Amino acid sequence: MFRDKFANNLGISQARKEQVYLDICRSVTLEDVSYWIQVLFAAGIATLGLVLNSPAVIIGAMLISPLMGGILANGLALATGDVILAMRALVNLVLSCIVAISFAVLLVSLLPFKEMTSEIAARIRPNILDLVVALFSGAVGSVAICKEPRGVATSIPGVAIAVALMPPLCVVGYGIGIAISLDSVKGLQVASGGGLLFFTNLVAITFTSMLVFLSLDIDNNYVKAKVKEWRATDKESLWMQNILEKLPAYNKIKKIGSLPGRFLLIFTTIGIISFPLNQSLNQLRREIALQQQENTIRGAATEIWQKNFATFPNGEQRSYISNISTLQQKNKLTVQLQIFSSKEYTQEEQKSYIQMLAERLHKSPELLGFKLVEIPTASNELLRKLAEKKPVEPVINIAQSQANFSQEVESSLGNIQLPQPAKLIDYELITSPLQPLRIRLIYLSPRNIDRDAQILVADNIRSKLDYQSAKVSMQRISTDLGIISFERNKSLVTPINTKILDQAGQILQEYPNLNLEVIVNKEATEPAVIIQQRFQAMTKYLQLKWQIGEDRINTQIGTETKANAKLKLTLKSVKKSPLETLPESP
Repeated sequence: MFRDKFANNLGISQARKEQVYLDICRSVTLEDVSYWIQVLFAAGIATLGLVLNSPAVIIGAMLISPLMGGILANGLALATGDVILAMRALVNLVLSCIVAISFAVLLVSLLPFKEMTSEIAARIRPNILDLVVALFSGAVGSVAICKEPRGVATSIPGVAIAVALMPPLCVVGYGIGIAISLDSVKGLQVASGGGLLFFTNLVAITFTSMLVFLSLDIDNNYVKAKVKEWRATDKESLWMQNILEKLPAYNKIKKIGSLPGRFLLIFTTIGIISFPLNQSLNQLRREIALQQQENTIRGAATEIWQKNFATFPNGEQRSYISNISTLQQKNKLTVQLQIFSSKEYTQEEQKSYIQMLAERLHKSPELLGFKLVEIPTASNELLRKLAEKKPVEPVINIAQSQANFSQEVESSLGNIQLPQPAKLIDYELITSPLQPLRIRLIYLSPRNIDRDAQILVADNIRSKLDYQSAKVSMQRISTDLGIISFERNKSLVTPINTKILDQAGQILQEYPNLNLEVIVNKEATEPAVIIQQRFQAMTKYLQLKWQIGEDRINTQIGTETKANAKLKLTLKSVKKSPLETLPESP
């Protein structure tokens, strides 16, 4: 038979099949303390490696790979129709995942920094290629487990690294930690991406290991008899068997668990996860295509300029490209060049450049926009002419130029409307001669503006400024600062309360256009005067430490009957502040 020949060619004897089956059954025990230590340590190493953005540390967690045993047990159970092993493996795997994710959440909550690293970002968008990698890795891992140890140990670390079961689980824990402490939407997105990658690896390894175990005929009558004999003395197997026999659906599960039924189950699962994986692959394909298209445009624009416009006829350098950016809006492509030049380019030269670039990109010149930003150098002939006309006075001083620029930007951004309930409270401009203009909008809102709305606002700002390469970012200040609790009949500001007050004072000091609204509650049996005492204690603290005037703190009496002596702090916007320009050294 094919299966016997396949096993013989791999050097897998009947004794080895028996040993593999029993070893996998023993690996899903819940009583092995060393296994749970490995799960905790692997989760800790992987989590720290992810937040530190260290591939070497993450690989260390991969090599421990404690979850492979439970997943291979699932594959063996599907291959042999062993319901008892399947349930034991499932319980072991679920508990292992809970322990690993919980430990990752704990570590993330204790860390002082929670930045999205490239190692985390690489594991939140799995695609169909990850499924293919896991399929190959599961097959190799199954064969490596079944063969005799001689000469094959080197393949096990490679399989562990290729599949990487623990890091995706820790990404789930990282996402849950972010959702709890910082941003629920972003955290759940990260957690769902990591969970999809782990589930993809789980299903793929289970499927390919099932195929390998079937091909090796590991469940022949001899092995079944030995496993049955061992199971009669194994406490956990007997415990699981007793539980299953008490279930009314146990006999139905046995019937449904025929080999075609098991194949149907695994193929259905693979088909379900293939949809989100294929969508992610299509999105990745589109992003790569857009990046390649942008690189092609940048390369053509740079090459044409350097070849035809960057030098004088005598070969002397005329200009240097400082920055190049592109913007695709519907059918029109806009190219912006920022250059250092010693001689101003005429309209005819710019039209000639557009014509050449349109021919290279196979576009109509009408569908190609061009914006040239020229920065004069010391040898610029315009500066020499201006110096001859006004040798004593400078053309314009830097402070006046910066003020004019700030006024122009402020007037352009003055009517920008953010999606409700967000309110714009400040702008920051970051300018540099070597980089595009960067604008940061600071807004007050109980929640983040979604990504689509941010893109629309950024496009609106670029359109108003006629500066398509401007980089626009947004920073949120939460309206809800928290709740301060007092002891019964007391108004003392405790060290725990001061943390919230310090946060409020720092924000109020930095943004004078914000006020603090305080909703004061008391217990039903407390005297009414306690409300004023608590408000005065809080106000005095903010005045002495943060110099916040009492006119910027508004009080309201709460109506909540279950408030139990609390102050709720909320930020309110008073008026729009002027632009603040932050220069940046080149």
